[in-house]
Parts: sequence; C-alpha cells; structure tokens
Amino acid sequence: MKIRRTLATAVAAAVTAPVLLLSVTPAFADDKPAAQTQNKPSIADLEKAAAAAQTAYDDAEAAVDAAIAELEAYDLDTNPLKMAAVAAKTAATEAAAAKEAADEAVIAAQAEVDRLAADEAATEEQKTDAATKLTEAKTTAETAATAKTAADAKHVEAQDTLDDARVAAARKINQAQKDAAKALADKNAADEALAKAKEEEAEGGEDGEDGDGDGDACVPEPKLTTVVKGLPSTVVAGTTTNFTLRVTNGTKKTLDEVYPFAYVHATDKSGMKDIDDLVHLQWSSSSSKWQNVDNEHYMDAISPMKAGAKADIKMRLKIDAKAPAGNGVTFVAGDYWNDNGDCGGTPDLEGYEFLIAAAGSNPGKVPDATAGTSKPKDSALTPQSGGSASPAGGTLASTGSSSATSQLALASGAALAIGAGAVFVVRRRKAGAHV
Repeated sequence: MKIRRTLATAVAAAVTAPVLLLSVTPAFADDKPAAQTQNKPSIADLEKAAAAAQTAYDDAEAAVDAAIAELEAYDLDTNPLKMAAVAAKTAATEAAAAKEAADEAVIAAQAEVDRLAADEAATEEQKTDAATKLTEAKTTAETAATAKTAADAKHVEAQDTLDDARVAAARKINQAQKDAAKALADKNAADEALAKAKEEEAEGGEDGEDGDGDGDACVPEPKLTTVVKGLPSTVVAGTTTNFTLRVTNGTKKTLDEVYPFAYVHATDKSGMKDIDDLVHLQWSSSSSKWQNVDNEHYMDAISPMKAGAKADIKMRLKIDAKAPAGNGVTFVAGDYWNDNGDCGGTPDLEGYEFLIAAAGSNPGKVPDATAGTSKPKDSALTPQSGGSASPAGGTLASTGSSSATSQLALASGAALAIGAGAVFVVRRRKAGAHV
C-alpha cells in the first residue's frame, strides 16, 4: 500500500505560505481523479512556498544577529545608558569621599572642643570659636550625607536602567533564536515537500500508477464513522484521561482493512504558542500495550470489519503538569483498503475540542467534548450512542502500526487551517499488491 502525500504537501505549503490554502481542497475527488490532482499544490506553488520559507529563515537569522549586536552595544563606552551609569557611579564615589571627609572634620572639631574644655588656661573666646567650628562641621557632614544618599540612588537607577536594557536585549536574542529555529523547521518542511513532489512527478505522478492503468481514486465513505466517547470538555494538566474511539462500518459490505486515525493539537490560551510537546495521545487494543499516537502513523488496522460492525479502541490523553492553561483538539478519522484495491474513508476529520485547565484546578463535573465538524449529509447515518462495542467482524491487528501509513503528516496548527477535508490521505493500488 502506498500513501499519496496530498496532506503532507498541503500542510508544508500552509505553514510557509498560507495563501496556498486557497488551492487546497479535500483529498477526495468528486468521482474524478483529475479534479483531485488539479487542486493540490503544484510544483510551482511549492517552489514559491520554499522560496518564501528561505526568505523567512534568512530574515530570522538577521534578526538574531541584530539582537546580539544590540546587546553588545550596551558594553560600548559611547552607549548613552552606559555613559549615564558610569557618570552616576563617579558622582556617587565623589559624594562618598566628601561625606567621609566631612565626618572626619566633625571628629576633629569635637576633639578640639573636648581639649579646650579640659585646658584651664583656655579662654572663653577659644572655647566659643571651637564650638562654632564643631556646629559648622556637623552641618557640612549632614549635607554631605544627604548628597551621598541622592548620588547613590541615581547610581542605582542608572545601573538598573542599563541592566534592564541588557536583560531585554538578551530576551530578544532568545526569542529571535526560537523564531529562527521555527523558521528553519518550516524551511526544511517546505524543502522536503517540494523534493517529494518533484520525486513523485519524476515517478510519473501519483495517479495512473496502479499497475492496471485504470487510475481509480479512493472515494469518500460517510458511512464509515469515527466517534470519540468519554473525552471531557475540560482536562486538567498533570492528569491522564481515558476515553474511547468507536469505529463503525455503517456500509453494507465488509471492509478488509480499516485504519483508525487520531491526532491531538494544543496551544496556550492565546492560541499562538504550540504546546503539542506537553500533550500526549496513546491508544491500545486488547492485544497490544499502550502506544503513542504521533502525527505520522495510523493505528493498527481493524481487519476485517464486517458490515454494521463496531470496534472500540481504548485511548488516553496525558497532559504534562507544566502545561499552561489553554485549548486542545483531538482529531479522528478512518479509512479503508480492500483486497481488491478499493479504498476510501471518512470524508471529514472530526475535531473534539477541549479546554486545558492549569495543574491543580478543579473544574468539577464537565460535559464530554463533542465533534466540531459538520455531520455527513447521509440522513441514514447518525452519531453512535453510548455503551460498549466489541470489534464484531474484525479485530485490531497486533503487528504494529503499518509502515505503509507512515507518510501521513500534520504540522501543528496547519491542520486546523487547512480544514478537515484536506486531511484524508488517499491510497492507490500498485501492481495489485500492498507495498
């Protein structure tokens, strides 16, 4: 089985050049494979996206250099803030010396007054003159002390201003380096999408390489449904939440292999900071241990799945305690592959939104998260009701995630921007066998 990279290229283009979203449509053709390939990003589109990503990366690197230069500028003797700090320090040093001299003068004047008081030969005029000089020395010392206090305060203020500017510049460097790292990742994603698109083109395109030359495309199947049950609408950081993914074959035929898909994406409250690395989605079946759900693999196939059969897959969502309060969404979908080469899947990616509460919060009893996408238009299909379901007519394969499904790629928030329809990855037949 070989996966077509419609989603991967669309996501890469969305990350680096959002304008390309205008050309991304659901991966399913309207019964016409040609319509599908017309609407996915072209080589030219991806080249533009790669060029834009390179420019963004170059700009980000320039921003890092500028931020470093700004920090280094505060160490130059000609920098106004440093000059002010140096001048304030000099004034504080001089004020301290003046106060010390004034204090010593007071001590000397006091000693003269004491000496004359003990000298029987001293005249009243000498004693009065010494007392006057002591009073004047004390006044001078008080003035010097006040001046020193003011000079010290100005020095602290000037130094704090310089230090704050240095800290702000250091933070700019840190943020600029993070932005550059993200820009590099986006550039690499765009370059990879372009390279793979060129590779596919060199291989003769994605369609018409089925071995039998008929070029058939996979089709949407609204009666194959995936429904999340038991996922709370609010999840507290630092906790683990168990829920169920129910897959239902509502068709009137057996599906030889059904591949469930799940993906979680989360941000802080602003919606601008990606916190996917703090949110972990796992799945398990009766015959397998807990396995991580990543953005590149389906879960093991349900094989086979008879008409009308339902299968429940155990899921759990773990959120790190250090995760900030924010928002999350768990996407689910499913597609199938039959032995005769027929394939298809759910037309839309259902998104179950939930809030992330800070660690230690107590949200109380909250309702379950509900699907955020529109329901299939087929009136005969209704959301599944509660209760457990056994994988009638099929069980999850225990051989591990299929390597053939490893090309499904979701790039953080890009999947949200593209929309559910573009997320389904279409399969094709090759030489009549799964490869």
